[in-house]
Amino acid sequence: MDQEIFIIGLNHRTADVEVREKFALTGCTSLEPAVIPLGNGISEVIILSTCNRVEIMVAGRGDDVPDTVLSLWANARGQHPEELRPYVYIHRGLAAVEHLFTVASSLDSMVLGEPQILGQLKDAYRDAVARNTTRVILNRMMHKAFSVAKRVRTETAVASSAVSISYAAVELAKRIFGEMNEYKAMLIGAGEMAELAATHLLNCGVNKIYVANRTFERGLELAKQFDGEAILFEELFTRLPEVDIVISSTGAQQAVIRAKDIRDVLKRRKNRPMFFIDIAVPRDIDPDVNNLDNVYLYDIDDLKEVVEENLSHRREEAAKAKAIVRSETEVFGRWLRLLDLQPTIVDMYSRSTEIAQEELLKTLRRIGPVDESTQKALEAMLNAVVKKIHHEPICFLKRRYEEEDSGQRYIDFARRMFNLDNEPEQPEAHKNRKRPQPDLPAGCPGKTIL
Repeated sequence: MDQEIFIIGLNHRTADVEVREKFALTGCTSLEPAVIPLGNGISEVIILSTCNRVEIMVAGRGDDVPDTVLSLWANARGQHPEELRPYVYIHRGLAAVEHLFTVASSLDSMVLGEPQILGQLKDAYRDAVARNTTRVILNRMMHKAFSVAKRVRTETAVASSAVSISYAAVELAKRIFGEMNEYKAMLIGAGEMAELAATHLLNCGVNKIYVANRTFERGLELAKQFDGEAILFEELFTRLPEVDIVISSTGAQQAVIRAKDIRDVLKRRKNRPMFFIDIAVPRDIDPDVNNLDNVYLYDIDDLKEVVEENLSHRREEAAKAKAIVRSETEVFGRWLRLLDLQPTIVDMYSRSTEIAQEELLKTLRRIGPVDESTQKALEAMLNAVVKKIHHEPICFLKRRYEEEDSGQRYIDFARRMFNLDNEPEQPEAHKNRKRPQPDLPAGCPGKTIL
């Protein structure tokens, strides 16, 4: 193949956040054409830029492609390439393909198995297609990456269990309550952890979310975001009997909720179960609350155990996922190798179709006009004959090309055999040629074969 695939990038493993911010490309207008224009050996490009990685996928010609990309990338950020180089990795050929499949399958993410990266890849690809910077190679590679990611999610459990504190908290609530659509939840505090918990609660179908925060305006802002209701912090214990699930994540230095407060709440709830998740440090909820009947209390240490257990399970599943990635990379590699055959296959069909059409016209001139349906039937028959005649030779070419290192030799044979390059025939090519004489046993009279 005269073009090669490259991935030039940096991520959370090779560069800290300051470097990633410095070389991020999310703010660039008309991303691919502005940063990495086509030309200088580059024929296709897709740029992925997220908070955890920047990766530039390129199809191009020449060993200097990575250096060209590196310079263009650094220049787009007003930096010198040598400032960027120490943090960058370069993957080439099938190593680049395997890396992309690994990224798409969430096996290279900061949180193993998180689904966000696949959506980000799809967005990056969609934008590149809109800017007309992809062709056959990167198009095929990206579509294959998406199917590999789907296969990994279908055939492994690499993304099936909770690996964030907020997610684990909500998963625990689901274990206790089952279907969540009949239950109400309250968030105490309105920070990032509370926001993540609210997102997971809504995804599980919780009936309603209340937000209690010391700064009411911030609580109101978060409540609006999730179509919930903000309540004054002073009304906390008045409203607690209405809720079944409480997730607390304030910055208080001492307990916000004590056992004596919850006894009164439980009476007003007629002892219906309550689920408390304390993800604050220091803890918001007095551990004595867990001694009350029909109360389930988990703190951040409990959740960390769940997360670590689930991460361990994900790592086991990741081994299966990596085997899928390797297998699919080999399949893609075979397709890449066969790209060199495509022009010859196309030329074979074109030459034979051209000959068939010429012979059809001769025949029609000889037999006279025919109706339209008859002409279409004749054309369909000729097309079918052309395909059937070429089926075995093309299968032979593909087999030999995949099985042997000297695949180009078979392409050359095919092009010469069918004269696909329109080489002039030598005038003496068929003159004075005798068929070879067979080897006969001693004493047998020979016969010249003309």
